[in-house]
Order: sequence, then structure tokens, then C-alpha cells
Amino acid sequence: MAKNQVVYVGLSGGVDSSVTAALLLEQGYQVVGVYMKNWSQDLPGFACPWKEDYQDAKRVAVQLGIPFKMYDFQKEYRQKVVDYMVAEYQAGRTPNPDIMCNQEVKFKLFLDTALADGADLIATGHYARVKDGQLLTARNVDKDQTYFLYRVTSDALKKTLMPIGEFETKDQVRALAKKFGLVTANKKDSQGICFVGKVGIKEFLLHELGAQKPGQIKDQAGHVVGSHDGAIFYTIGQRHGLNVGGGMPYYVVGKDMDLNEVYVTTNLDDARLWHKQLYLVDVHWINNSPAKEAVLQVRTRYRAPLVKCTLQSGKPLKVIMQDEARAITAGQSAVFYSGEQVVGGGIIV
Repeated sequence: MAKNQVVYVGLSGGVDSSVTAALLLEQGYQVVGVYMKNWSQDLPGFACPWKEDYQDAKRVAVQLGIPFKMYDFQKEYRQKVVDYMVAEYQAGRTPNPDIMCNQEVKFKLFLDTALADGADLIATGHYARVKDGQLLTARNVDKDQTYFLYRVTSDALKKTLMPIGEFETKDQVRALAKKFGLVTANKKDSQGICFVGKVGIKEFLLHELGAQKPGQIKDQAGHVVGSHDGAIFYTIGQRHGLNVGGGMPYYVVGKDMDLNEVYVTTNLDDARLWHKQLYLVDVHWINNSPAKEAVLQVRTRYRAPLVKCTLQSGKPLKVIMQDEARAITAGQSAVFYSGEQVVGGGIIV
């Protein structure tokens, strides 16, 4: 029964996790609020919002009359998420730190720490649904966050609640926050790198690695059309921030880290921008690996359209798509769906 189960809710200081705690309390769970302190360092020109978020989380806990704790995961977050992200960029790839944060911190470190601390379950404010160890898409299609959750294990999902995934609109969530009288009811959604704040990737990498070696930007004919301030800052499909003057817009189609060159095109139909197949490593299946003949749908980046696909087993795993997908990018994740169920995914090479 819910009233006998202790749930540790990850309170981020935002409206979604605040409503999560309030709903579970209303449903009869014994709720404990936990703020995960993953990052507290200010960056030049960007103040880390952790103190404000911590205070908001604490205020919500006081309003709801629930115990409140803080777990300090800064060391592990640095090792598992930040160091991984920086190393991937240095290798010329474009990683997704939010996916790694979910895999290593929220649904491993937080879960294990909470269970050892007396929790029966954990809960988060994610827009996703969990049922019998399966991960399902959120009712709110626009806010669905399952792309970032595909590396969570079935065992972890069996110990996790995500009540926000049942709501069809963000307005419904905010209306509940107002009904419960929560101080976070009108707080804006957070943006930027997971837990770090509004700092952009380029600014973060400059802080971590310092200024990078400049190099040439070349077009589809091999002509030098500009210069860059570090190849690590550019990703496939990128249009803005190239500083290549005049005429048609340019799009990044590739880069050579050894030569320190970035390659661009003005041709939106350039073959380097569109692919009907891709290859994956570090593949993770949430429940069981799909049957050989299974026809799945794949999402090749957050908010990219779903495309029908089939799989060819092997290492790396080959994915053949029914339609061409734009800007397939090494380091990003491709995530597989079967209807509303998230099957798994892997890292694009």
C-alpha cells in the first residue's frame, strides 16, 4: 500500500518535481524530499543557480511538511558526466550530458543512496511514464523526455515513480502547483547543461579546456571560406555561429580533428547531411533486445521526428531507416520506440 511506502523525491527546485512530491503525498506515500547537489561552481559571466534551486526545494518541502535532505554528488557528477562530456568533445564527437546524468547520477547513484537511506522507491519530475519496469512516452508529446532516459535499467524503473508523465499539458502541472500553493508554481523551466545552469556548451568548454587552436573552414569545393576558433565547438548540421560571410547560409557537414578543419556546405541536399543508415555502440536495451524482424521507430536526436527502421545485428549495430534522417552526429544517441514503449538505444559512431 502507498501509505506504507517511503518515496524519496528528487526535488530540483523546479515546478515539475515540486508537483511530483505534492501528488505522491496526496496519494498516501511517505515522502522525503532530496536535493541533489551535483554542481556548485560559478563560471565566468554565469552564476550557478544551485543555491536558489536548493532554497526553492527546501521551501517546497517545508510547505508540504515533509523531511528534506541534500545529497552531495559533485565528485561523482564531475567524474561520470562532466569528464565524459569534455572527453567526447575533444574527440570530435557531440555527447549528450543529460543522458549520462540520468544513467549515472539520478537512476543509479541517487537510487542506490536513497534505498540505502531507507527509501522503498524514488520519484522524479520527468515527463515520462513507468509501468512494470517499462519506460513509456509521456502523455505530453511536446515535453516527452524519454529520449534522455533510454539508458535507465528495468530494475531502476521498477523502483521509480514519474507521475508528471500522466499530464497532457504543462499548464495542468502549473495549475496543480498553484492549487497546492507551491512557491515554485510560476518558476521558469531551467535551461542549459544539466545542473550547471544557463551557460552554453562553448562557454563551458572554454572554461574547462581554455582557448582552442584556430583553423580553417572549407566549403564543398574545398575552398577556404572562413576560420574557426576550435573544431570542438562545431557539430553536424550547425548553421549559426560559423562566421562565414555573405550569400547562402552554410551548414556544418564534417570536421577533421587531426587537421583541425571544419567542413561546410550551402547545399541542403548535400549527401553528408542526410543518411538512411547509422551505426551504434554501447547499445542498451531496457527490457529485452527486440526480435530480429521487429520494425521499430528511431529518434536520432531530441525532438527529431520518429522514423521507421530495422536493425542488423553486429558490433556496431546497424540501423536501416525507411526515410533519410538529417545531421546524424557521432556521440549523439539514437533511441528506439515500439509504439509508446521505449525499447532502448545506443551511441552513434
